Formats: sequence, C-alpha cells, structure tokens
Amino acid sequence: MRLAGKVAIVTGGGSGFGEGIVKKFIAEGAKVVVVDRNGKAADSVAAAAGANAKSLHADVTVKADVSAMLDTAQKQFGGLDILINNAGIGHSPQPLDKLEEDTFDSITAVNMKSIYLAAKLIVPYFKEKKRGAILNMASTAGVSPRPNLTWYNASKGWVITATRSMAVELAPFGIRVNALNPVAGDTPMLATFMGSDTPENRARFLATIPLGRFSMPEDLGNAAAFLCSDEASMITGVAMEVDGGRCI
Repeated sequence: MRLAGKVAIVTGGGSGFGEGIVKKFIAEGAKVVVVDRNGKAADSVAAAAGANAKSLHADVTVKADVSAMLDTAQKQFGGLDILINNAGIGHSPQPLDKLEEDTFDSITAVNMKSIYLAAKLIVPYFKEKKRGAILNMASTAGVSPRPNLTWYNASKGWVITATRSMAVELAPFGIRVNALNPVAGDTPMLATFMGSDTPENRARFLATIPLGRFSMPEDLGNAAAFLCSDEASMITGVAMEVDGGRCI
C-alpha cells in the first residue's frame, strides 16, 4: 500500500504500459483517473479496477481535454498527487526522409506537446500544494536509437531532456519529475516498431535484449509505483531504464 491516499492521473491508461500502471497503482492503494482517447478501453480498465478508478475519454493533445483531467481528479477524488504522462504513439520503420508530415505532426503532438500541456495546466496546482510527482514515459529509443525510427527516437530524446529540465526547475516547489525508458514491450505498439509482428521479427529484436524478453506492462507498473511513492522522495531527474539490459 505504498500509494495509499494518493490520487493519480494515467494517460494512455486504456491499454499497454498505461493499463499495467493503473493496475499496480490500484493494488498499491491509489485512486486513479484512467485517461485514454479510446473511451471504451478507458471504461474497461476503470471498471476492472473498481471504485477507486474513474475513466475519462480525452485527447492529450487538446488543451480543454487536459484541463478536464485535473477537474476529474479533483471532483472524483478530491485532488491530485501524481501525473503519469504515458500516452504515446510511434511510426513504422522507414527512412527518415520518407515519413509523411502529418505522421510527424502526430508524433510531436502526442509524445511531446501533451507533456507541455499537462505541465502548463497541472504544474500550477502542484506548485500551490508545494508537492507532486510527475512521471513521463520516454524510451530506450531516446538513449540508444535504432535506424528508421528517427523521428520517434527524437521525440523520446526530447522527453528525457524535458524530464531533467523540469526536475531541476520544479525541485524548489517540492515537485519531483522522473521518466521511464522501457524497451519495446509486448503491447499493441509492438507491431508498429517492428514493421510487422512475426516470429522472425520477434526473435531478431529479442536478440538485442540481454535478459531475453520484452518489457511487460507489469514491469512498468512496478517501476512507476516506486518512483511515484514516498520511498523515492530523494529521486528526481532520473530516466530509469526498464529494458532488460538493452542500453548497456
């Protein structure tokens, strides 16, 4: 129960890593606003989590929707302690000069602008409280980039730099900011990163991970619960690799 009494927002909480984080936070005693642009997925995860979860159909690239996240946390659970910026998208492997502009714009909006909007609307609330924890979902792609995923890699490198800068600036206000760098996970996004989900592509990718498996939603839930708990009260500005040794 390391998160007992805490209220969290988890974006992209309807599937994948986000769903894993929601489940772990509920198990650790938190109340959670499950945010996803797929309203049915958010509803399903929240319903399975029980009375301590509330779903919200929202687009993290839209300012009014991000504002609704904080409003929901306050109205349903009386406040907010933790913000998990987990929502993200990727693109299929391709030469950097072939990616369509609208895909690039979507990547920057979901992976980058959403963190800016959440900070703009929620950081003032945390500053007033003089405490808060923010966790951004980065990636091993921002540390050890692979060819043909350049613009996704770049967006996650941005997340890591933004996390460190936020941590330094917000530390005097009692706000901690960290990130997670997962290796590709066995989630709905896996096929996007590999081009296609085939046994051959899985074997080729797994060969680059020393521990020999993909990251799982539970792995990210465990790491997130620690970094957002009071046990990590001296940890800020860290981009923790949850990657089975991929970045060594």
